[in-house]
Amino acid sequence: MHIDELSNEVEQVSAFYAERHGIDRTNDWFLLKLNEEVGELTQAYLARAGQARDKGRTKEEVETDFRSELADVLAQLLLIARRFDVDLSDEVEKKWLVWKPL
Repeated sequence: MHIDELSNEVEQVSAFYAERHGIDRTNDWFLLKLNEEVGELTQAYLARAGQARDKGRTKEEVETDFRSELADVLAQLLLIARRFDVDLSDEVEKKWLVWKPL
């Protein structure tokens, strides 16, 4: 799936969730929510690395949690980019891909 298509899908889910739960998706909310998701990713990573409690979860469940939190961070990042009208594909090309070996 192309990044723009993914962004559209994520926006639909986020808007639905916010409406259903009475969340006002302000500029601050978008950034704070990303921070929350990064924190959850950190927790999942630490459990995966054996540096935090596994909370009784199996190794497979810990791995699933880590992967799910990566998805949450990406989705929230896509929402922020969309909110502030940032073309992430273009920005990655300008910031990262200029260093791609020839």
